[in-house]
Amino acid sequence: MQEIICNNENQTKLFASNLAKTLNVGDVIVLSGELGAGKTKFVEGILNYFGLQNEISSPTFTIVNEYHNEKIDIFHFDLYRLGDVYEFENIGGEEYFDKGICIFEWGELIEDILPDDYIKISFDTDEEDVDMRKLTIETFGDKYKDIDFNKFLA
Repeated sequence: MQEIICNNENQTKLFASNLAKTLNVGDVIVLSGELGAGKTKFVEGILNYFGLQNEISSPTFTIVNEYHNEKIDIFHFDLYRLGDVYEFENIGGEEYFDKGICIFEWGELIEDILPDDYIKISFDTDEEDVDMRKLTIETFGDKYKDIDFNKFLA
């Protein structure tokens, strides 16, 4: 487990954009944290790297937003409104895993059916500094275990 401190939303987006340089089809990221903790800003940083920064919108009402460019497809899920993992399976959610990069807000709901290798980032706010975010990063499986996530802040 690694902890990263982002002092403002621009640093959160920069971190995500730098991480995006290493992502490929089949990569899965689970984002966890309260409303307003920075999850969507993180996704904005990922999309920025792929030149899709003007496309971002929260998938709260659609469950998934799909972003496409000539290099890769990105699937941004918001599972907040799903009742259980079976609802995700019923909409064919597992079919997305191998089609592009999958980013799941509130992804704890489906952790039992995620691929063996994925990254989970938990966002925590600070009561004293409303701009600061602590990102706790856990990796699952072997694919990401040797990554030093601190290098993505530079």
